Amino acid sequence: CNNNQLTTIDVSQNTALTYLYCFNNQLTTLDVSQNTALTFLRCEYNQLTSLDVSTNTALTYFYCDNNQLTVLDVSVNTSLGRLSCSNNQLTSLDASQLNILTEIACYNNQLTSLDVRNGNNINFQHFYAQNNPNLYCIDVDDSVWSTANWTGIDPQHYFSNNCSTTGIEEHTTNKELLKVTDLLGRETKGTNQLLFYIYDNGTVEKRIVIE
Repeated sequence: CNNNQLTTIDVSQNTALTYLYCFNNQLTTLDVSQNTALTFLRCEYNQLTSLDVSTNTALTYFYCDNNQLTVLDVSVNTSLGRLSCSNNQLTSLDASQLNILTEIACYNNQLTSLDVRNGNNINFQHFYAQNNPNLYCIDVDDSVWSTANWTGIDPQHYFSNNCSTTGIEEHTTNKELLKVTDLLGRETKGTNQLLFYIYDNGTVEKRIVIE
């Protein structure tokens, strides 16, 4: 039922439904709580402000791009192989429980945290996280591997095995400096400002060099 002008849709009685395509409409709400057999859900290009998929544990393919979502919880959707939630207003996204996920697109959001440590990063076919200006550190399985293989990021983005441990601290392990950026993610060698020293092992140091 995509590409219509639907403002509402009721699938509450369609409990055997496995595919639901309702993109390019004018939906403001979508209730799929009774559709526990759903494997494919495409509801992009609507006006959804919230979407609960907690009962849809069979989902393998989920596209909800171009809505107005501020929160998206996919922690129980462990069958997901593809997740696309770009062009929303999400501030955080945790895909760490999705251990067979191989494609994720979350660009054009307001993300401040992104966790894709699902143990399956080396099998990813697509990773896109561009245009999230408030995002710096991205949690991944292996920061060195992701740095070498994933290019769908902003200049200020960097990968870490554990973002929560990055900060002002001393590191004694062998590491190589990848780049130095300012608060806007621009590479710089300037002084008298807060700088981020980003290393190949996923760590980051905050420094201010005074001259």
